[in-house]
Amino acid sequence: MYHALLTNRYLTSRVIPLIAVAAVALCVALVIIVVSVMTGFLNMVRDSGRTLMGDVVIGYPVTGIPHYERLIERIEELPEAEAATPVVDSWGLLKMPYPDGANKDTETVQMWGIDPESFARVTGYADTLYWRPPTEQQLKTMADDDPRRQMDEQILLDGLALRDSRSDRAGIVPGIHVSIGNDRQSDGSIRPARNGYWWMPQWEVTLTTLPIATGGGMLEPESRIFPVVNEFFSGVFLIDDKRAMVPLEIAQRMLHLDQGEIVDEEQLDDDGLPKVIGVDPAKATMVLIRAAEGVNPDELREQLVGVYDAFRAELLQDNNALVKPPPQGMGLSIKTWEQQQADFIEPIEKERELMRTLFSLVYLVCAGLVLAIFWAIVYEKTRDIGILRSIGASRFGISWIFLRYGLVIGIAGALVGVGLAYLVVRNINTIHTAMGDPPMWLAIIMLTLALVAIALTVYHGRRGALMPITLGLLVSITLIGAGAVILVLKDRGGVVIWDPSVYYFTTIPNEMDSGTAIFTMIGAVIFSLIGAFLPAAKAADTDPVRALHYE
Repeated sequence: MYHALLTNRYLTSRVIPLIAVAAVALCVALVIIVVSVMTGFLNMVRDSGRTLMGDVVIGYPVTGIPHYERLIERIEELPEAEAATPVVDSWGLLKMPYPDGANKDTETVQMWGIDPESFARVTGYADTLYWRPPTEQQLKTMADDDPRRQMDEQILLDGLALRDSRSDRAGIVPGIHVSIGNDRQSDGSIRPARNGYWWMPQWEVTLTTLPIATGGGMLEPESRIFPVVNEFFSGVFLIDDKRAMVPLEIAQRMLHLDQGEIVDEEQLDDDGLPKVIGVDPAKATMVLIRAAEGVNPDELREQLVGVYDAFRAELLQDNNALVKPPPQGMGLSIKTWEQQQADFIEPIEKERELMRTLFSLVYLVCAGLVLAIFWAIVYEKTRDIGILRSIGASRFGISWIFLRYGLVIGIAGALVGVGLAYLVVRNINTIHTAMGDPPMWLAIIMLTLALVAIALTVYHGRRGALMPITLGLLVSITLIGAGAVILVLKDRGGVVIWDPSVYYFTTIPNEMDSGTAIFTMIGAVIFSLIGAFLPAAKAADTDPVRALHYE
């Protein structure tokens, strides 16, 4: 019983235990806030990248997969697959309409030839098209000069169909950052430069590709003029800065991956021309697949490995199919979205783990603070410990008082830290907005509290006590400094740490990493106990005779 009584007395009769609780809470909050933001950023990258990739990718670059239509039919028969779509992936040069004059800029782009209808079923393509009429909810927060306010539904329909309704020509949809004429604003929205003059959907661009022959050599460049029908915004800068969508059949023609004839140069037909002996089917360099609801991409991938082997075996036995699909492991890959983008995702994951490891060192701060505070308490309570030992308290009983003390401080600090971290993470965008435009009332409150602190310092300082003067000066200086900083930031337009015109995403991730929160709480409690262990052992080893004579 005396353990609980003494622990409660030591906790409630001194200010110093509150300092320990505050220190543990700040350490816990720091770790959770930093790792939660990193985890949120990683999740946003995953979600945004998957938006234009689907769940699993079957890829065979350059020469492509023949008879891909038959492969897609087999895939869509799987209960684990929701939809599949062919893609032709290559690189090209995009001649832009700017600047004024004859010398136009050229951008290197990753050209994707897509079938818009099936591509939209597999990916989030329809949701990424940027130029569209705003919803009622968007209108409430949209700036008055946002050009989307003046748009009708046709701009969206043209982008979905990859076709210009005005000229009935095949169109192109580049990423929003392919054009340097698109300026990203501080609120994350896009404004075409020169008051909308360089709005891309009113211009045409020229796409040039370098097709590769079956034998490996370069063919003559292929160029085509496309009207820009829309622009997409996936949220991942590396995609939005380089990718451009065109219709699948046009990409196949430009890369010589469309259907053709197979001729035998040694045989001649009745007209004296090389004899046609078969058909060279159209090809796709990738097939993107979306998993059915509730199906893990890894599970789908395992199924697709068997489907592809069966598809290839069927064509190997088909004498009419002169062009056979490649075997797995010979350039053909079947990967999940994360495996496909491992070079991009893995470095972010490693950075998150590095941050988690580095910031976890604050546990040592928790242990050190608890050790120092408890050591001072043991020193102060030497006579009390001697009395307890003299009336029969065991060594374990004495040590348990301080271990229990450390346990309570660890738990209290962990709970307060999690609560603080939750408030910061969930409201981090509001806090950031306030930093960008600091409220004047906050500066007035800070300076008012500083005046109150100065008055109290003068009042208590008249008695000549040094402690009230010292504390009053520290509080006053801190409040005056905070108020001054707010006024300076207000005068200079605030401070923007997460600038949407620079970072991939328009908002800071604000989802709590529950796994990290639990792990951090447990770590804080354990290290608080570790910090309390040495003082507890010292208290247990106290000689009661010497302790009773301690002054």
